[in-house]
Amino acid sequence: MIRGSNYRRSLAGKKVLVVGLGKSGKAAVKALNDAGAIVSIQDASTADKLDTQFLQYIQNEEMRTFLGTEPDDVTAYEMFVMSPGVPTDLPFIQEAIKKNVEVIGEIELAYRISESNFIAITGTNGKTTTTSLVGQIFEAAGRNTSVVGNIGNPVIAEAADAKEDHWMITEVSSFQLETIKEFRPHVSAILNITPDHLNRHKTMEAYESTKARITENQTKEDYFVYNMDDSIVGNIALGSKATTVPFSINGEIRAGAYVDDTSIIVKGIDGSKHLICDSSDLRIIGTHNIENVLAAAAICYFAGIEVSAIAQGIRNFAGVEHRIEFCGRVDDVDYYNDSKGTNTDAAIIALKALENNIILIAGGDGKQQDFSELAAMFEGRVKSLILLGRDAQIIEDAARAKGFENIYRCKDMPECVRKAAEIAKPDDKVLLSPACASWDMYDNFEQRGRHFKNCIKELLR
Repeated sequence: MIRGSNYRRSLAGKKVLVVGLGKSGKAAVKALNDAGAIVSIQDASTADKLDTQFLQYIQNEEMRTFLGTEPDDVTAYEMFVMSPGVPTDLPFIQEAIKKNVEVIGEIELAYRISESNFIAITGTNGKTTTTSLVGQIFEAAGRNTSVVGNIGNPVIAEAADAKEDHWMITEVSSFQLETIKEFRPHVSAILNITPDHLNRHKTMEAYESTKARITENQTKEDYFVYNMDDSIVGNIALGSKATTVPFSINGEIRAGAYVDDTSIIVKGIDGSKHLICDSSDLRIIGTHNIENVLAAAAICYFAGIEVSAIAQGIRNFAGVEHRIEFCGRVDDVDYYNDSKGTNTDAAIIALKALENNIILIAGGDGKQQDFSELAAMFEGRVKSLILLGRDAQIIEDAARAKGFENIYRCKDMPECVRKAAEIAKPDDKVLLSPACASWDMYDNFEQRGRHFKNCIKELLR
């Protein structure tokens, strides 16, 4: 396939419908318009709900819009570019596919437009931490780098200007992987797979197969980094055509990254061993973060980054916002923001990291998850459970079924934080780890996490 400037030239005069006006959709509209495509826009929101500046832009460019409605003739377009938040099973999308209209996502478009190298990282949990760490290591090594994707900065926003020596460190969600075709990262990684987004993917099998797409276009010249301690991911590795590179916290492996006692080691395909650092050097807590560090070390080593830069980046990395983020100590009580913990597995990871004396704030849009495994983790760890949001009752029922009774219900985040401060004792840990999406009460998990932190600040007034 053609990429880069040749592909951009092929877009001139092409009739393209951009579906969905989230961050990536808006960026795709601008990139396509700059390339000379004839751009139309579809979004479920009506014009009065759109950002006024962007609305003015599309009006000035005289783009056709379907706001709050759908196109009546899908064959008027040669290509649909999907925002990841829009499911592909919508009837007009399915009709377009049947009529042989090409349907791709923003990440596929960005790959085609760009001339740069791609690293792609996915998994149910740990994507943002690992992607951020890889980006920091690449920057420490002096590489031209953009940290993009599901982490918040659309890939397409950086793609057109990125040259052949540029590296796109890309966090990739299952929603983005649904609509790839030619996307081929030089290094891909799957960190773990546990139940999530089943309201969209319907079954675990569908979710797993979508995650596996990250490696489907790779060849032996590329690398697939995978968690060999996760049996689902291990099975995906068996089907990859890339050179497979495992990582493990359970001892030495043939090649890849592992922990030897407390040392973090990367071993080359040739068997050469490289000490990166000691686990005590890490500034981020929890076994899950050792796994994230191993993944990042393997990704960077097999992408050609020097061991010294890998070590420097890992030692300097302080973590990411909203992921077991220490927010401060008030009246001898520690507060942690894990708003990015949007599924039960993420919340379990946070509970294990903080170990005990935890007052847990949870709840939101449960995405049809089973909370019994999370509730089973409460004994010996969680002192009190504070619930809010749409699916609070489902979590409460799961907790009571496991014999946990110390439960409070609150109407909003300020009430949750006040209740936590009221019942907390010295050296307790108040943890926001919702195990749920935020959409029932907030626009996104970032907004929820910032609100939590602002509520903590109120305690100091």
